[in-house]
Amino acid sequence: MHTFLFLIPLIYIAANIYLFCRTWQAMHNLPIAAKIVISLLFWVVTFSMFIAIMLRGSELPEIYGKGLFRIGSVWLFFSCMAAALLAILDFMRLFFPAMQGNLWWAVGIAAAVFAYGNYNHRTPQAMELDITLDKKMDGELRMVVVSDLHLGYGTGKSALKRYVKLINDCKPDVIIIAGDLIDNSVQAVRNEHMEEELLQLQAPQGIYLAAGNHEHISGIEECEEFFASTNIKFLRDSIVTLPCGVQIVLRDDTTNKRRSSLKKLFAKTDSEKPIVIVDHRPKEIAKCDKAGADLHLSGHTHHGQVWPGNIITDKLYEQSHGYRKWEHAHVWVSSGLSLWGPPVRIGTRGDYAIITLRGKE
Repeated sequence: MHTFLFLIPLIYIAANIYLFCRTWQAMHNLPIAAKIVISLLFWVVTFSMFIAIMLRGSELPEIYGKGLFRIGSVWLFFSCMAAALLAILDFMRLFFPAMQGNLWWAVGIAAAVFAYGNYNHRTPQAMELDITLDKKMDGELRMVVVSDLHLGYGTGKSALKRYVKLINDCKPDVIIIAGDLIDNSVQAVRNEHMEEELLQLQAPQGIYLAAGNHEHISGIEECEEFFASTNIKFLRDSIVTLPCGVQIVLRDDTTNKRRSSLKKLFAKTDSEKPIVIVDHRPKEIAKCDKAGADLHLSGHTHHGQVWPGNIITDKLYEQSHGYRKWEHAHVWVSSGLSLWGPPVRIGTRGDYAIITLRGKE
């Protein structure tokens, strides 16, 4: 996993060096001053997302950080896609010397693919699950499960407004957020007063959030303070029992090396009543299944977000996406309602689950 994360920036830099070299060739008729300006602009855009991340929490006006992040996140996808297409076209030119305009063909196709991927990102799909548990409960429970909204520079207030309406239209009894509600900075969320939209979420039996790795990245204490201004109950290694008898166990993220073990958490539950585990990363599903969890909810993976990332996440996690019934537990791993970085999905879709829980007769 660490090797994979190390390779991503190397691939990105290599792609941009290749793209820049081919762009420089295409500028051969331009004056040297124009070449210098375009070159500087190229490299500022290339590193703009990383500059924005480093500037989080600074005193600079919000517009600079947000603008740099959005430009850079788009460029992250676009430049890698254009460089890959260009490499293929340049290779083909070895066999078909008459091929011309490879750079412009690559740029045009990459732009079309970006538009398609952005549409996929903006149209998450709903998964409706009717689950009958092996334990008794009072009545039935309708829950909406979402994950990975990544509120901040990438997912702003207008997008959050759409997501809140999407969730409320499902008329849930309870809302579960499986981590990464915040992206990289609480300050970015405060500056847009996103608590105003979060306060519109409606669920009579509560709104519960488990910590994700990005809550820790953003500063866990700052996140706790922010969520206190909303109706969201931000719980870490805690258990909530709903009126119907369902016990929701909200685990802290593995970023916290001292988070409670499953054994300690299960010791605080009633094994005769349904147990729902909410754990941001789907890393201990088999253990939860063996321990007696009835429903396991996770996110984090984004299902790779862009192909072939989904193939990689399928190899890295016990279950990287969707619904599956294990020996005992029902498991749902969300691809994320929103995403991190480039606002595109290729070969994956954002999603949320509408789960109706029933007990045995």
